[in-house]
Amino acid sequence: MRILFLGDVVGRSGREGVLRHLPGLRERLRPDFIILNGENAAGGFGITDKIAAEFFAAGVDCITLGNHSWDQKDLVGQIDRLPNLIRPINYPEGTPGRGHTVLPSRNGRYKVLVVNAMGRVFMDPMDDPFAAVEKVLKIHQLGGARMGPAGVDAAVLDFHGEATSEKMGMGHVLDGRVSLVVGTHSHVPTADTQILSGGTAYQTDAGMCGDYDTVIGMKKEAAIWRMTRKIPGERFSPGENDAMVTVCGVYVETDDRTGLAKRAEAVRVGGRLKEAAGI
Repeated sequence: MRILFLGDVVGRSGREGVLRHLPGLRERLRPDFIILNGENAAGGFGITDKIAAEFFAAGVDCITLGNHSWDQKDLVGQIDRLPNLIRPINYPEGTPGRGHTVLPSRNGRYKVLVVNAMGRVFMDPMDDPFAAVEKVLKIHQLGGARMGPAGVDAAVLDFHGEATSEKMGMGHVLDGRVSLVVGTHSHVPTADTQILSGGTAYQTDAGMCGDYDTVIGMKKEAAIWRMTRKIPGERFSPGENDAMVTVCGVYVETDDRTGLAKRAEAVRVGGRLKEAAGI
């Protein structure tokens, strides 16, 4: 099975970058299933159902979120009717939406488990992400139909967190039990794309899909003002230089029998960062 995961989409330029490059990525990689993190897609803060619909129409199968899940207030009343849009699983009980979903691939051949979790190191207080993910994996085991009716052909965790160590820890805890553990949130693609010893593909952070002539997606002038002056400045807003947009993510091929990774490659296409050679 072929899986394409795209990192945090930031603002209009990030959205348009994804929509511009996704047809080419689909042609080159022929993914059976596409996931992206959309928590910064609406003006850099949250996502709307309309934006989600645009991604789904372009071929995205599942959208994950993060700490900006609720910045677009209307989503609170809409997320329960969107099974392809999930928020971190370790939000407190009673939070709208769901933290995991099982979806068919576009060709109907595979069942894919997607889990979204949020880290706790340098982040808002949350329930234990490790325990929350373990609970789901006890039900949906990797290995397809041979694992029973709840078995899945592939399992992907988007671990939205700040600390590289926490993300790496999660990768090793889940090694051999999921197809891919990929980090989001830092908006910087890490150079550690690999297959762990147990067969799980891993990358500490997928990077963002957005304008890289910025400070992690936001216009650099406002960010630098706050850093150097230590006083409030203008509201952060996403960069809008389309020529500087790079679409970043991870591409994984799995074994159809085990669901574990056979190939893992960084994805970088666009005008700012050097394109990844693996694709």
